[in-house]
Amino acid sequence: MIENRLKKGFNVGSTNYKSDLSIDEKALMAVARAAESFKRAFSAIFRNHDLSFPQYNILRVLDASINGQSRITHVSRIMLVPGANMTGIAKRLEKNGFILRKSDSKDERVTILEITYKGKATLKKIEKERDLCLKKMLKGFSQEEKQDLLSKVKRLIKNIREIA
Repeated sequence: MIENRLKKGFNVGSTNYKSDLSIDEKALMAVARAAESFKRAFSAIFRNHDLSFPQYNILRVLDASINGQSRITHVSRIMLVPGANMTGIAKRLEKNGFILRKSDSKDERVTILEITYKGKATLKKIEKERDLCLKKMLKGFSQEEKQDLLSKVKRLIKNIREIA
Protein backbone atom coordinates (compact mmCIF):
# COMPACT_ATOMS: atom_id res chain seq x y z
CA MET A 1 0.00 0.00 0.00
CA ILE A 2 2.74 2.46 0.96
CA GLU A 3 4.82 1.43 -2.05
CA ASN A 4 1.90 2.26 -4.37
CA ARG A 5 1.59 5.71 -2.82
CA LEU A 6 5.30 6.32 -3.25
CA LYS A 7 5.20 5.22 -6.90
CA LYS A 8 2.35 7.65 -7.65
CA GLY A 9 4.54 10.57 -6.63
CA PHE A 10 3.62 13.96 -8.09
CA ASN A 11 1.81 12.69 -11.20
CA VAL A 12 -1.79 13.91 -11.27
CA GLY A 13 -2.74 11.47 -14.02
CA SER A 14 -4.31 12.25 -17.36
CA THR A 15 -6.67 15.20 -17.00
CA ASN A 16 -7.61 18.27 -18.98
CA TYR A 17 -6.13 20.44 -16.26
CA LYS A 18 -3.42 22.91 -17.26
CA SER A 19 -1.67 24.59 -14.37
CA ASP A 20 -1.34 28.36 -14.40
CA LEU A 21 0.84 28.40 -11.26
CA SER A 22 4.06 30.37 -11.19
CA ILE A 23 7.33 28.53 -10.55
CA ASP A 24 7.22 29.86 -6.96
CA GLU A 25 3.75 28.41 -6.42
CA LYS A 26 4.72 25.12 -8.09
CA ALA A 27 7.77 24.78 -5.85
CA LEU A 28 5.79 25.41 -2.67
CA MET A 29 2.92 23.18 -3.79
CA ALA A 30 5.44 20.40 -4.44
CA VAL A 31 6.78 20.81 -0.89
CA ALA A 32 3.22 20.70 0.48
CA ARG A 33 2.36 17.60 -1.58
CA ALA A 34 5.55 15.87 -0.45
CA ALA A 35 4.76 16.67 3.19
CA GLU A 36 1.19 15.41 2.84
CA SER A 37 2.34 12.21 1.11
CA PHE A 38 4.94 11.65 3.82
CA LYS A 39 2.34 12.12 6.55
CA ARG A 40 -0.15 9.79 4.85
CA ALA A 41 2.43 7.00 4.38
CA PHE A 42 3.64 7.24 7.96
CA SER A 43 0.12 7.49 9.40
CA ALA A 44 -0.63 4.12 7.81
CA ILE A 45 2.36 2.60 9.64
CA PHE A 46 1.37 4.17 12.96
CA ARG A 47 -2.27 3.06 12.65
CA ASN A 48 -1.03 -0.56 12.63
CA HIS A 49 0.26 0.12 16.16
CA ASP A 50 -2.84 2.01 17.40
CA LEU A 51 -1.15 5.42 17.13
CA SER A 52 -1.93 8.60 15.25
CA PHE A 53 0.81 10.73 13.70
CA PRO A 54 0.77 13.27 16.60
CA GLN A 55 0.74 10.47 19.19
CA TYR A 56 3.79 8.89 17.57
CA ASN A 57 5.57 12.26 17.62
CA ILE A 58 4.86 12.71 21.33
CA LEU A 59 6.37 9.28 22.00
CA ARG A 60 9.45 10.23 19.96
CA VAL A 61 9.88 13.49 21.88
CA LEU A 62 9.51 11.72 25.24
CA ASP A 63 11.85 8.91 24.20
CA ALA A 64 14.51 11.51 23.37
CA SER A 65 13.93 13.42 26.63
CA ILE A 66 15.97 12.97 29.81
CA ASN A 67 14.55 10.02 31.78
CA GLY A 68 11.82 9.65 29.12
CA GLN A 69 9.82 12.53 30.53
CA SER A 70 9.05 16.17 29.81
CA ARG A 71 6.59 18.91 30.68
CA ILE A 72 3.53 18.86 28.45
CA THR A 73 4.24 22.52 27.57
CA HIS A 74 7.74 21.63 26.32
CA VAL A 75 6.43 18.77 24.18
CA SER A 76 3.71 21.09 22.86
CA ARG A 77 6.31 23.70 21.83
CA ILE A 78 8.53 21.14 20.12
CA MET A 79 5.58 19.73 18.17
CA LEU A 80 3.97 23.14 17.45
CA VAL A 81 0.67 21.82 18.85
CA PRO A 82 -1.69 24.00 20.92
CA GLY A 83 -1.93 23.05 24.61
CA ALA A 84 -5.61 22.06 24.39
CA ASN A 85 -4.85 19.61 21.58
CA MET A 86 -1.87 18.22 23.50
CA THR A 87 -4.04 17.44 26.51
CA GLY A 88 -6.45 15.35 24.44
CA ILE A 89 -3.65 13.52 22.64
CA ALA A 90 -1.84 12.84 25.93
CA LYS A 91 -5.03 11.52 27.57
CA ARG A 92 -5.52 9.02 24.73
CA LEU A 93 -1.87 7.92 24.96
CA GLU A 94 -2.25 7.42 28.70
CA LYS A 95 -5.52 5.51 28.30
CA ASN A 96 -3.75 3.10 25.92
CA GLY A 97 -0.77 2.67 28.25
CA PHE A 98 1.85 4.45 26.11
CA ILE A 99 2.58 7.24 28.61
CA LEU A 100 1.96 8.34 32.18
CA ARG A 101 0.66 11.81 33.03
CA LYS A 102 1.52 13.18 36.44
CA SER A 103 1.73 16.47 38.31
CA ASP A 104 5.12 18.03 38.94
CA SER A 105 6.02 17.58 42.62
CA LYS A 106 7.34 21.18 42.70
CA ASP A 107 4.33 22.75 40.95
CA GLU A 108 1.00 20.90 40.76
CA ARG A 109 -0.15 23.12 37.88
CA VAL A 110 2.51 21.54 35.66
CA THR A 111 1.80 18.24 33.91
CA ILE A 112 4.70 15.86 33.25
CA LEU A 113 4.46 13.24 30.51
CA GLU A 114 6.53 10.08 30.80
CA ILE A 115 6.90 7.33 28.21
CA THR A 116 6.12 3.82 29.49
CA TYR A 117 7.73 0.52 28.65
CA LYS A 118 4.83 -0.13 26.24
CA GLY A 119 5.51 3.23 24.55
CA LYS A 120 9.22 2.44 24.14
CA ALA A 121 8.49 -1.08 22.90
CA THR A 122 6.00 0.25 20.35
CA LEU A 123 8.55 2.74 19.02
CA LYS A 124 11.01 -0.15 18.66
CA LYS A 125 8.42 -2.23 16.74
CA ILE A 126 7.72 0.67 14.37
CA GLU A 127 11.40 1.46 13.76
CA LYS A 128 12.14 -1.12 11.05
CA GLU A 129 9.04 -0.36 8.97
CA ARG A 130 9.57 3.40 9.40
CA ASP A 131 13.21 3.16 8.31
CA LEU A 132 12.28 1.08 5.25
CA CYS A 133 9.68 3.67 4.27
CA LEU A 134 12.21 6.51 4.72
CA LYS A 135 14.73 4.62 2.61
CA LYS A 136 12.18 4.24 -0.20
CA MET A 137 11.19 7.89 -0.01
CA LEU A 138 14.79 9.06 -0.25
CA LYS A 139 15.89 6.46 -2.81
CA GLY A 140 18.46 7.87 -5.21
CA PHE A 141 19.43 10.77 -2.93
CA SER A 142 23.07 10.94 -1.87
CA GLN A 143 23.96 11.97 1.69
CA GLU A 144 25.01 15.34 0.28
CA GLU A 145 21.66 15.77 -1.51
CA LYS A 146 19.78 14.87 1.68
CA GLN A 147 21.79 17.46 3.61
CA ASP A 148 21.15 20.04 0.88
CA LEU A 149 17.42 19.27 0.90
CA LEU A 150 17.34 19.59 4.69
CA SER A 151 19.09 22.97 4.66
CA LYS A 152 16.77 24.29 1.92
CA VAL A 153 13.63 23.17 3.75
CA LYS A 154 14.93 24.71 6.98
CA ARG A 155 15.54 27.97 5.12
CA LEU A 156 12.00 27.80 3.69
CA ILE A 157 10.57 27.25 7.20
CA LYS A 158 12.59 30.20 8.54
CA ASN A 159 11.30 32.45 5.73
CA ILE A 160 7.71 31.37 6.36
CA ARG A 161 8.04 32.04 10.11
CA GLU A 162 9.19 35.59 9.35
CA ILE A 163 5.90 36.37 7.60
CA ALA A 164 3.49 34.29 9.71
